Amino acid sequence: NSTQCCVCRCKMYSFMGGGLFCAGVGNILLVISTATDYWMQYRQSSSYMHQGLWRYCVPGKCMTHTDSIAYWDATRAFMILAILACFFGIIIGVMAFINYSYFNGFDKTFAAGILYFISCFFVLLAMAVYTGMTVNYYGKRYGNWRFSWSYIMGWVSVVLTFFSGIFYMCAYRMHEPRGPMSR
Repeated sequence: NSTQCCVCRCKMYSFMGGGLFCAGVGNILLVISTATDYWMQYRQSSSYMHQGLWRYCVPGKCMTHTDSIAYWDATRAFMILAILACFFGIIIGVMAFINYSYFNGFDKTFAAGILYFISCFFVLLAMAVYTGMTVNYYGKRYGNWRFSWSYIMGWVSVVLTFFSGIFYMCAYRMHEPRGPMSR
């Protein structure tokens, strides 16, 4: 029984470690994606231009978006909420990793997993809104544009935050209390 407990704890910590790794990388990618100016590139005349959520750039000069366009505002808001949810998930996830015990009925492992799923949901909303509106607008008006690396980082962070949630839920399932009515 002691050996089974040790193996169970090792598996649980492995899931938590994997979750923290994915969440850490995912949160870094979320911040970089949100802050950089390469969500989309397009050619105008003979030069390439690019834009992000906050600025657009022509050769040699970047300018702040001055228009309040609803889909940019929504994308920005969802990305910021995703960053915050993932960040707080990491803090709670580290606390759970250090001491996985219950705190007045509040399970840190479960809470971290939920925050990672919330982060995943927000970034998925941001990416869906941006993708749909960009394809609808630019796809119909311009032929020479493409999504760029900042945008791709956003999609990669969807996957990483999702797997962070999966890993933490697996860790939670390994140590949740099992009473006589449990499976």
